[in-house]
Amino acid sequence: MPIRESMNGARVPVKIFTDEVDDLSRRQLRNVANLPFVFHHVAAMPDVHAGMGATIGSVIPTIGAVIPAAVGVDIGCGMCAAPLDLNAADLGENREPLRAAIEAAIPHGRTDDGGPNDRGAWVRVPAPIAEWWDRHGWQRLLPDLLTRHPRLHNSRTNTARHLGTLGTGNHFVELRIDERERVWILIHSGSRGVGNRIGTYFIQRAKETVGRDLFALPDGDLAFFREGSQEFADYLRAADWAQQFAKANRAFMLQATLAALCATLSREVTYSGAVIDCHHNYVAREHHFGTEIWVTRKGAIRARSGDWGVIPGSMGTLSYIVRGKGNRDAFHSCAHGAGRRMGRQEAMRRFGLEDLARQTQGVACPKDRSVLDEIPSAYKDIEAVMAHQHDLAEPVHVLRQAVCVKG
Repeated sequence: MPIRESMNGARVPVKIFTDEVDDLSRRQLRNVANLPFVFHHVAAMPDVHAGMGATIGSVIPTIGAVIPAAVGVDIGCGMCAAPLDLNAADLGENREPLRAAIEAAIPHGRTDDGGPNDRGAWVRVPAPIAEWWDRHGWQRLLPDLLTRHPRLHNSRTNTARHLGTLGTGNHFVELRIDERERVWILIHSGSRGVGNRIGTYFIQRAKETVGRDLFALPDGDLAFFREGSQEFADYLRAADWAQQFAKANRAFMLQATLAALCATLSREVTYSGAVIDCHHNYVAREHHFGTEIWVTRKGAIRARSGDWGVIPGSMGTLSYIVRGKGNRDAFHSCAHGAGRRMGRQEAMRRFGLEDLARQTQGVACPKDRSVLDEIPSAYKDIEAVMAHQHDLAEPVHVLRQAVCVKG
């Protein structure tokens, strides 16, 4: 679908690629479009919904400034996908052993620092992960930044315990099956506790830096750093490192999932094609409309002409492997997923376990209250999202779900 609506009346227009936008999201889009450093227009993807300060599912182009809260606290969160030399029949009819094997191989859930609910981090960090941290951890790559910002330090973030782990919420490891009956691994996760620490710290630092001008902003979470300042440079370096961490995090989980499949199926399993990896919460320097700008994708993936991307549906629905079309009005971007239709608490109030079981029938996944807020009905219709963005990305593979491990 082409641009469904162009919201005018702000300093720059907002180009919207959907007809499903709630009032709070509209207000947030307008707030961003009124900022003095936003360039040309704001683009709202088909999965747009309200977030912290700025909407999730939006692309924000800026000149001379960046907004840490627009990137968010899960910096570098994104997807990876890998096709395997397995077909659906190889998984067998009972897929619960596969789910159990993946859950055993990858820490997932909350981190409680050794407490009774500590499932989300390594007790003993595997050697390859420890080696990565020793070589690429922020204490090695960003020592001057950590000296200038000592509040970044804490016991949870100065450690490799979260690398190669899933996290909570809507993060997942899945086995999916395409139209050729080929099995894929899909992983959704980001920069874990260390990215959260970076994002939370610099959001607060931006508010402190803006100072009295904070009250002139339409939303305090739109506090920003000016290009040329030390804080601007430090934030971008930290965010870039968090994006590297997030990509490595997904790569380690992909290896662990592959090993779990090999052990459970008692056979060698290999990739049958290239691994696709794409961030959907990040900031990058790009060239658009004849100008070098900063592009923040908050719940959106880069979709230049030919770019491969992964667009997951909710638990139990379809997901898509896509190829970008390089749409200029979307700043070469497309949606990052289904997008939430309702908050977690509302989903818990409106739905029960019978609803969850019915909506995830045939999928080996958790079916208890711990994932009730992730019920498919809490999300927008992924097929409608895809229909709204046919000018942004081309579906190449359609994946139905077989196994889902949730954080």
